[in-house]
Amino acid sequence: MWIPPVPCCAMGTPLAIDTALTVLAAGLIFIWALILGVWKYRQMATSPDHLAHPYVDIAHRAALLYAFATMLLAVFVELSAWPTWVNLTSAAVVVAFFVLAIATYVMHGMRRDTTNQFERIDTTVRVAMAALIVGEIGGTVVLVAGFAAAQFS
Repeated sequence: MWIPPVPCCAMGTPLAIDTALTVLAAGLIFIWALILGVWKYRQMATSPDHLAHPYVDIAHRAALLYAFATMLLAVFVELSAWPTWVNLTSAAVVVAFFVLAIATYVMHGMRRDTTNQFERIDTTVRVAMAALIVGEIGGTVVLVAGFAAAQFS
């Protein structure tokens, strides 16, 4: 009887450190998203209009999406041709910006200071957004290129 191959991790072979740390980050962001969901629910249950503050809602949704995006990054890390340090650095930069974005949404949700964080844009916000754009897109491009190099060369 033929038995299909079992994935490496099911057989007890540990993931490479870059992949393992990226998967761990995805799990931690997902747990954070679930906790933010409780906060969102509490606000919805207790507010007169049954809505959470817009940034509480954004933080919850963003954390859910970023958790799954981080798992996608973990796949590219695992299947990349690049050295561990390149993969880990690239994933860490992207994940750091994910976490900073969620933290910013949480801060605005806690403060209830705005419904649009770009209504008072200044140099700090411009620099932060430029860094986010370069970091998230750049880090992801490096990981996708590593995947492509490993799979198509």
